[in-house]
Amino acid sequence: MSEDTSYINKDAQLIENDIEGYLRQHEQKDMLRFLTAGSVDDGKSTLIGRLLYDSKMIYEDQLAAVVKDSAVHGTTNDDFDPALLTDGLKAEREQGITIDVAYRYFSTDKRNFIICDAPGHEQYTRNMATGASHCDLSIILIDARHGIMPQTKRHSFIASLLGIKHLVVCVNKMDIVDYSEDIYRQIRKDYEGFAAKLEVSDIHFMPISALKGDNVVDRSENMPWFNGEPLLSYLENVQVATDRNLIDLRFPVQYVLRPDLDFRGFSGTVASGIIRKGDDIMVLPSGKRSKVKSIVTFEDEHDEAFAPMAVTVTLQDEVDASRGDMLVHVNNTPHVGNEFDAMLVWMSEAPLRAGTQLMLKSTSNLVPATVESLRYQFDVNTLKRLPAEDLQLNAIGRVAIHTHRPLCFDSYARNRNTGSFVLIDRLTNATLAAGMILNREPGQLTHDAPQASEPKSKNISCHKSQVTPEERAQRLAQSPKTIWLTGLPRSGKSTIAYALERKLFDEGKFAVVLDGENLRATVSADLGFSADDRRENVRRAAATAKLLNEAGVTAIVASVSPYREDRRMAKSVVGEETFTEVFVSTPLDVCKSRDPELYEKAENGEIKLFSGVTAPYETPERADITLDTETTDADACATLLTETLS
Repeated sequence: MSEDTSYINKDAQLIENDIEGYLRQHEQKDMLRFLTAGSVDDGKSTLIGRLLYDSKMIYEDQLAAVVKDSAVHGTTNDDFDPALLTDGLKAEREQGITIDVAYRYFSTDKRNFIICDAPGHEQYTRNMATGASHCDLSIILIDARHGIMPQTKRHSFIASLLGIKHLVVCVNKMDIVDYSEDIYRQIRKDYEGFAAKLEVSDIHFMPISALKGDNVVDRSENMPWFNGEPLLSYLENVQVATDRNLIDLRFPVQYVLRPDLDFRGFSGTVASGIIRKGDDIMVLPSGKRSKVKSIVTFEDEHDEAFAPMAVTVTLQDEVDASRGDMLVHVNNTPHVGNEFDAMLVWMSEAPLRAGTQLMLKSTSNLVPATVESLRYQFDVNTLKRLPAEDLQLNAIGRVAIHTHRPLCFDSYARNRNTGSFVLIDRLTNATLAAGMILNREPGQLTHDAPQASEPKSKNISCHKSQVTPEERAQRLAQSPKTIWLTGLPRSGKSTIAYALERKLFDEGKFAVVLDGENLRATVSADLGFSADDRRENVRRAAATAKLLNEAGVTAIVASVSPYREDRRMAKSVVGEETFTEVFVSTPLDVCKSRDPELYEKAENGEIKLFSGVTAPYETPERADITLDTETTDADACATLLTETLS
């Protein structure tokens, strides 16, 4: 073990000569939050104790107490048991295990650290999931004697679900297996085979001995075959700043601050993104707009704030907002709705069943919610999806959730803060589950509507026509296509669609308009405007367009279809070679001027979930054709389409 104290002397001199410089130096360092996880007795607490001890981050009286307790509670034959630095509960020391999540702070010249030591026992998996929810990196400990255990896989899978992008797999207790390279290589190979199914982009392996200190702070002389850097060096240098979301402004309102008649501000913690003075912002779910007037804290006023700063924001206009509402940038909004799919880590002894009513807490919002269906659960050993009649303690599964009031949310993959939630028992207030909101997958709707590719019934036999699509196209002398026009309400989609239909007909071609509002009055009359109902509406329009194409007829779809994923699903239903996405790019102000009454109703809340106002509209990333109806009339747009598509 190294006894190098040069950096301690350097800090001592700086403290003596320039205390303000010393404080500035440490204020400017970034923070890494990491989790230690794995199976029982893999050495998680020992590793943390070794990190603290070898990096000289233990007070003398604390060290003396640990040495004294090592004689009574220590699990090693040495005078010093590093695990006792983190196993602080009496029950933990008596049993030699970790029960609760233990947090420890330490710092080096390069970085500040918060360590979360998670328990390894399966019955305490809930504690591990709680601790991992705010970590940037996870250290997965594996006992070299036993290899990969079921709890190793469970913790790795939960870390992946919780969006931890960096895993460090430490094969521990190498001293007990005589520092065998073959054992290390085999365990690494086994883990890589399992981890291929995880959504983790960065996995780093290293052999260590937490008890002896090999490859923890200093490189091990006992394993010359390992050329990698020791653990602490890796932790000091791993890049995690780019993992944080500084693009999507999400500011959940926690409290309306009104100290006097002249001040009214909205207090909260910036969940993600950056908010600046003068920014155009929208209050969700109401859709009211204003500009940021000031950003203040107890000490001072700021020009900007970013996650995770706690600030109070004042607006130029007297808009209504309260706890649970969210401030966002006008052109970057989360989903607003009351239906979504999520992955759950179930933490209650009582099983979860479909139809269970709970309270859901997300950011500053607390709303009643119902688990409408259980889609499947995971076998943590194989990561296979299994049917689920219920979710037992520590089970992980996918569920469909309906909230009784609209919620502002992102997918967890996009934004960990606005994509996560907990489920709470209505009577006892006990936390029952941790949840991660998922991206919607094609055809998977909250009410188990048929998928785009697989019908709900398994007893359907599709019949094939004796007339091929090619024969129909030849008879009609045209190559049928689906022209999908998307844009804000009143952007001009329908006007362009009917003008295009007229032009094609005059040219002797056959085309049919599938107008969004007409579809809403007929085949989609049973659907509302939630995210999932919108998706089903798009699916029905796409399926109808495909049938028209197979009949040799061009389909012109005019639909807001606000979500990119829904439009991608429509393209997959129709067929990539036949589908053309047309973005009717009309500014919101122009759309408002065309129908002020409609937009006024939306802004006043008379029309709920109105795209571009109280619900998001996601502009196409790579539309095949973009039309600007602010400068080009509908007839000219239709002419442009006929020329482009001919």
